[in-house]
Amino acid sequence: MEIGGLQKLSLIDYPGKLACVVFLIGCNFRCPYCYNSNLVLPEKIKKQARIPEKEFFDFLKKREKILEGVVLGGGEPTTHNDLSDFIKKIKKLGYLVKLDTNGSNPEMLKKLISKKLIDYAAMDVKQNQKSKTKNQNDNVKFKKNKYEKAVGVKVNLKNIQKSVKIIKDSKIDYEFRTTIVPGIHAKEDIIQIAKEISPAKRYFLQNFKPKTTLDPKFEKIKPYSEECLLEIQKAVAPFFEVCQIRI
Repeated sequence: MEIGGLQKLSLIDYPGKLACVVFLIGCNFRCPYCYNSNLVLPEKIKKQARIPEKEFFDFLKKREKILEGVVLGGGEPTTHNDLSDFIKKIKKLGYLVKLDTNGSNPEMLKKLISKKLIDYAAMDVKQNQKSKTKNQNDNVKFKKNKYEKAVGVKVNLKNIQKSVKIIKDSKIDYEFRTTIVPGIHAKEDIIQIAKEISPAKRYFLQNFKPKTTLDPKFEKIKPYSEECLLEIQKAVAPFFEVCQIRI
């Protein structure tokens, strides 16, 4: 497994658990506002230091009585074909496992859940799936351009839909979340996302942070104010059991 980073202790990445976060190299999306470009862009990946798998598992063995969980982040973990084997080694040490995913690989997601390899799933919903525009005949048609603008590549929306359903139908704990970025999202977009994924347990609104973004232009974008986020939260909260803002 190609490991590009390790956060040895996190109090927030796995809700209610003391956990570490392991960052896996590689991603199939190119979100322009992503701040982990060293794990995404091939030219930066070449220069990214690797943590040997043995070193990572030696760390876990030493922290068995301290940490409760391991968060798999990235990059996009489900791009790795050997992810199941990697998680099995983690589970053998008695850790709970949380997966952070963009939902582009429902087959892998279903496999991990069915084999009881993950205990918590956090899926990033990048944008709503429908963009309404009027044609010359004044009829409404739907384009898939908004999601693709948000992720920087062509995307199979059916896979996104399948992943949402797999997570909601599973017996594991889960959350959905969206990083809200000016120029990518408006209030109406988030309301549409809420309608598409509801009803659901948890939905978190994450404020964009303009730092070392994949597209340097986004480093100059001013994030939405807390007041604006609270307004959006108020509009979408009725769709979920829990809806909170992460600043």
